[in-house]
Amino acid sequence: MAVYSVTKTISFCYGHRLLNYDGKCRYLHGHNGTVEIELSSTTLDARGMVRDFGEIKETIQGWIDRELDHKLVLCRKDPVLPVLQERGEPVFVMEANPTAEAIAELIFNYAASQGFPVTEVRVWETDRSVAAYSQAPHRAQPRRPRSRSRAARAS
Repeated sequence: MAVYSVTKTISFCYGHRLLNYDGKCRYLHGHNGTVEIELSSTTLDARGMVRDFGEIKETIQGWIDRELDHKLVLCRKDPVLPVLQERGEPVFVMEANPTAEAIAELIFNYAASQGFPVTEVRVWETDRSVAAYSQAPHRAQPRRPRSRSRAARAS
């Protein structure tokens, strides 16, 4: 069976820290992250598309920009959360520890809730560290994001 797919790359900045973790990531720190959202379908719409890149940008990137970009993404159990909220700092609260895997799942679930045929979401914390979430059987290894300058030209 033939499957069509499109992937939209979105960049955003966020801070986080991991609870119950012994490494450096237990401290508040930030990332210039890259998200790859893959949509797949066995058929194309009347325009000959899986989904229009502009629709992906408007809906999913718009949500990422509003909810995650330049915010601290923290677990609701993080003891620093009440202090930050009291001071009006921008935070996004998650039930889970805000790992790259959990952020990938968060974005996947948002995309699916908006009716997008999302197959996989990959979150690149750095240019060498990626986590993925999908509800389909695992396929090829995650792809490396394009250089920032090339990605900027393509948006």
